[in-house]
Amino acid sequence: MSKLKQTVLSKRNLTKNEDDKSKATLMIEKDKTDDKSQIKKGKKRTASTSPAKKVKKTGSIEQVDDDTENIEESKNESKQTGPMTLKTSDRLSCKNEKANLKLVSWNVNGIRAWITNKGLKYIEQEQPDIICFQELKCDKEKIPKEATPTGYKAFWLSGDQAGYSGVGLLTKIDPVDVKYGIGIAEHDNEGRVITAEYDKFYLVASYIPNSGRKLVRLTYRQKFNQAFHAYLKELDSKKPVIWCGDLNVSHLEIDLANPKTNTKTAGFTKEERNDFSKILTDGFIDSFRHLYPDKRDAYTYWAYFRNARQRNIGWRLDYFILSSNLQEYLCDFIIQNQVYGSDHCPIVLLLAV
Repeated sequence: MSKLKQTVLSKRNLTKNEDDKSKATLMIEKDKTDDKSQIKKGKKRTASTSPAKKVKKTGSIEQVDDDTENIEESKNESKQTGPMTLKTSDRLSCKNEKANLKLVSWNVNGIRAWITNKGLKYIEQEQPDIICFQELKCDKEKIPKEATPTGYKAFWLSGDQAGYSGVGLLTKIDPVDVKYGIGIAEHDNEGRVITAEYDKFYLVASYIPNSGRKLVRLTYRQKFNQAFHAYLKELDSKKPVIWCGDLNVSHLEIDLANPKTNTKTAGFTKEERNDFSKILTDGFIDSFRHLYPDKRDAYTYWAYFRNARQRNIGWRLDYFILSSNLQEYLCDFIIQNQVYGSDHCPIVLLLAV
C-alpha cells in the first residue's frame, strides 16, 4: 500500500488513526473542499476546473491536500453503472394519511459532474415535488440548462469563491417567496442557504460549513451554527420549517461507521454535535431518527477510497429536520443508497400535508 499512488477525489479520506498507528482499524476522515483555508482565491462567480493536487503521506496511506475531479477510481465509484433501483414506501402518517408531498435533498458534489453521471435520470424516476441540491461548485450563471427538467422551476445560489459551495432548488410547486442567505453578510458570501416559503411551511435548503482539516474552521462553524439556529427559530415563529441538506455533522455514534476514531474529525466533534443538539431540543426533530431511532448502518456519505461505499463505511450527514408540529404529517424517510452520481446519495422525505 505504501507504493500506491492515488489522487483521491474525496471530501473526507480513509486513514489510520494517527493517535494509534499500531491499530489496524481504519477510519474515514471527513475532508472536504469546504475548508476555505486551503482554497485559493479566484475570480468571483466564474466556474473553475479542479487541478490535480500533490499527494502527501499520512501514516501508510497517501492522501490529497484537497478535492480533485481527475481520478478514475473516484469517478468510477460515483457512476451509476447498473440499473437505478429506487426504494419506495406506502407508510402512512400517524393520522393514517397517505403521503402527498415528496421532497429530496442531495449533495451532488458538482452539478456538471452530476449531470454527466446521469443524475437527471434519478429525478426522472423519483419525480419529487421539490429537490434541493448542495455543492453545486458552479457559478449560478453557468448552471447547464439541462439541470432544470421540464415541469420544474429552478432557483440557484453560488458563492463569491469560484467552484466552491453553492445550493439549488427545483420545484414543481410555485413558492410564495424565495430568499437567499440568512441576512448576515458574514455568512452569506459562500452560497449556502436558500429559503422557499410555501403556503404551509418554509423550506430551508442548506449546505452547512465544514470545520475543515485539523478543524481550522471550527470556530467559524460554531459562529455560523449560532446565527443559523436563530434564523430557524425566527422562521418557526411564523410557520413550520423543513430544514434539509448536507449538515456536515453525524449527530449520534450510530450515525457513522467509526465513531471512536473520529471524535476529533470535522463532522463528529463534540462542539458540532452539541450545537446540533441545541437545535433539536429547541422545537425541531430529526425526521429519520424519529422514525428509526435504533437503525444502524444508515449512511448518506462515503469517502472515495478503498471501496468505502461498497463496504458501507460511511457517515449520515444529510437530513430533513422538521418543526415539531410537523411530526403528525411525517410519513417516511428513505435513504436512496443505491443511487450513484456523487459521494452522497439522495434522501427522500414523504409528508401528508
